[in-house]
Amino acid sequence: MTGSTAPLAPHPDRLLPTDPSVRSIARRLYRHVRELPILSPHGHVDPRLFVEDAAFPDPATLLVTKDHYVTRILHAAGFSLDELGVGRDDLTEAESRSIWRALCSRWDVLRGTPSRYWLESELSEIFGVEQRPSAATADAIHDRIADCLAKDEFRPRALFQSFGVEVLATTDDPADDLSAHRSLREDPTWTGRVIPTFRPDRYLEAGRPGWVEAVDRLGEVAGIDTGDYTGYVRALEERRRRFVELGATSADHSHFDVRTDPLDPGEAERIYRAARADAATPEETTALRRHMLLEMARMSTEDGLVMTLHPGVRRNHHTPTFQAHGSDTGHDIPVRAEFTEALRPLLERYGTHPNLHLVLFTLDETTFSREIAPLAGFYPSVYAGAPWWFLDAPEAVRRFRGAVTETAGFTRTSGFIDDTRAFCSIPARHDMSRRLDSGYLAGLVAEHRLAEDEAAEVAVELCTTIPRGVFKL
Repeated sequence: MTGSTAPLAPHPDRLLPTDPSVRSIARRLYRHVRELPILSPHGHVDPRLFVEDAAFPDPATLLVTKDHYVTRILHAAGFSLDELGVGRDDLTEAESRSIWRALCSRWDVLRGTPSRYWLESELSEIFGVEQRPSAATADAIHDRIADCLAKDEFRPRALFQSFGVEVLATTDDPADDLSAHRSLREDPTWTGRVIPTFRPDRYLEAGRPGWVEAVDRLGEVAGIDTGDYTGYVRALEERRRRFVELGATSADHSHFDVRTDPLDPGEAERIYRAARADAATPEETTALRRHMLLEMARMSTEDGLVMTLHPGVRRNHHTPTFQAHGSDTGHDIPVRAEFTEALRPLLERYGTHPNLHLVLFTLDETTFSREIAPLAGFYPSVYAGAPWWFLDAPEAVRRFRGAVTETAGFTRTSGFIDDTRAFCSIPARHDMSRRLDSGYLAGLVAEHRLAEDEAAEVAVELCTTIPRGVFKL
C-alpha cells in the first residue's frame, strides 16, 4: 500500500532476531529493559529548552531542520539546505509545511536508514500518527503534529518526564556562562537532571582562525590572564572546576587524531607565544594540540571529569556549505583513525590512574577489534564507546557487539550514547539499542554461551549500572 492508504505501524518485534526460537528469548530480555529510565551522558540538546519550556514552534523545526541526519540525506536527494530551513529559527507556517512536504515526498530516500526508524517511532509513539508519510499525507501529518505541539503535554519539560529521562548531558563551550544550567539547578519546579559537558576543542586548536580571540575570552571568563602558556592552562583548569560545580561529569574531545605526544614546558610556552603572534607553523600548532590533549588527561585525573574521545572526522568537508550555513550541517566526513600508538603517551602516564575514565569512540569500525577492544580489555581507565553518529545504526551496533565483546566483555563498554540534537528522537534511539542488545544476548543464550538469567542481568546493566559507572553519574 502507498500514499494515504498505507498505515504507519512500527512492528512490536522490530529489530529482534528473525529466528523464532531466538526471537522468543529476545522478547523476554527486552521486557526487562523496555521501561527503564533513559541515561543520556553525551548529547547536544540545548539546556535553554528546559529553562524556557516554550512550546515547540512547528513540526519542521522540531523534526527536520535541526536534525542533520535527516537534512543531509534530503540534500543528497536534491533539496538545498535553504529549502530545508537549515540554520533558521523563524519559519513561517507556510515554510514549515513546505519543508515537511519535502520530507514526506521523499520518504523513500530514508528507507533502510536509522533516521527512518527513529522518525517512524517518533511519529507513531509520541504524536500518534497512523499514516505513512508521503506526498499525499504530508499536510495531514503536519496538522496532527502541530495540534499536539499546542498542548502543554508536548512542551519540553513534560516530554522530558514522559520520555523517562533520568539524566541528560549537554555539550557546552568552556567560556559559556552556564546560566541555563544554573537556572535549572535553582528552579524549585524543575525535578529533572540536566548537566553540562566541557567541550574545549576550539581552545586547543591554535592553528584555527579566531583561536587567539577565543583564548582571550576564556581568560576573561576565568578571571586569569591567558597571555602566557601557564595562564592558558590555569584558565582551562578553572573553567573545568566551574563545570564540575554545576554538575558536569565529563569532558568531550573531537580532533582529527588523538595523538598525545608530550612537549617539555619550555617548548609548549614557545609554541603558545608564537601561535598568539600568528607565527607558529601548522606542525607546531598540531604539536601543541596533541600536548594539550595529554594535559586534558592530566586534568581529568585531578578533577575527575570523564574524558571522551571521538576523533577521525574531516569537519566541514564542503567549504561553500560551511560558509553559507556553518558547522554541524551534515558534511562532516569520517577518515581512518589510529588509537594504539596515538594514546600510548597518555596511557603510559595515566592508563592505570584510579581517577581516569577514558571512553574511546570511533567512526572507523576497523578499530573496534584491532585497537579499542584490546585497549579496554587491559587498561582499567579505558572503555569502548558505543557506536555513534554514522555508526548508530542497527547493523553497526550488531557489528560492534560482535567485535568488542569477545575481547573486552560488556562491562568495559560505555552503554548507549544517543549523541543527538534531535530531542524527540532520544527515546527511539535508546529503544533501538535495547532491542539490539536483547537480540545479541538472546543469541548467546540460544548458543548456550550464557544463561538467560545472566543475559537479563547484562541487558539491565547496559542501560543502568554500566553508563552510571562509566560516566560517574
